[in-house]
Amino acid sequence: MNRYRTSLIAALLTTLAATLGTTPADARPDTGSPTAVRTPAPDAPHRGVVTGARDPGRSPARERAVRAFADGRRLGRGTSWTHRPRPADADLTHNWWGVFPQPGTHDGITATHSVDPAYKVSDAENFTYAPTTKAQKSCMEVVTSYWNSGNEIWAWDWCGAGGPAKVVPVDANFLATYTTTGGGRRTYSVQLVQDDASANRWSSYLYNYRSGAWNLLYSQSGTDRSGLDHGWDMFEIYASTDPATGLGYYCTEARNTVFDSSAVQLRSGGTWTPAGPADSPWTEDHPQGSEFLCPSLRFIEAGANDHWTVQQ
Repeated sequence: MNRYRTSLIAALLTTLAATLGTTPADARPDTGSPTAVRTPAPDAPHRGVVTGARDPGRSPARERAVRAFADGRRLGRGTSWTHRPRPADADLTHNWWGVFPQPGTHDGITATHSVDPAYKVSDAENFTYAPTTKAQKSCMEVVTSYWNSGNEIWAWDWCGAGGPAKVVPVDANFLATYTTTGGGRRTYSVQLVQDDASANRWSSYLYNYRSGAWNLLYSQSGTDRSGLDHGWDMFEIYASTDPATGLGYYCTEARNTVFDSSAVQLRSGGTWTPAGPADSPWTEDHPQGSEFLCPSLRFIEAGANDHWTVQQ
């Protein structure tokens, strides 16, 4: 009987090990990361299009966001390597923190970003773009956009008309198709790659965890009009002060939200490598939460420039 039980237990353990070993190679858990999220391989198949992606349509609230976003970017020009936060206007604080992939170091970027459907923005003038990513010279920026008309993923067009060219609502379909859970939070993975250097043609993708492939979000070509020669992967706010607390509205509303970007990789010469100090410097080593209207905010360099976390 003892020998039978031993054999049975061994067989069950063998079966269990085999089952656990069937995790797709392009979406294995990143056990070396504090978030332990599933990070898809950058060279996983690229096929299909993002379901739920649509043209943004007319929205006064989104148009306000576009104006604030564009104004903030213009004010940020000339600050490529030194972080100099400044207000977007008299009442709105614009600030950011993360990594700036340097010019000439890459023709593609990929990262795994957190997303929190429970974070709700109340004030129409406040926007949290976190994480948000753009490659150097790329024709689009892919933004995790929290605002009071609904959380969305934006493909912001930097080579065309400007503003969001495609938006994806953070709804049940998006969560079931493009996110996974790691470290107790939802994450999705994004990739931007240059398809044609002579035309500066770029494509952006989201990873589909159901199909095991990168789905096309948006393509565009032309001249990057961001006015900045570097890329970025960062936490960014446009925030005003809540008179009831003296803090930014988001400081209270996002108290339980963790903003995280992990597995940031750059493509150069066809090879993907983790972002590092030489090619992706931090915007600032030790920012203060008070500069972001949220003194309790902590900025964590969770990896050697390929992983950052912002949380309270």
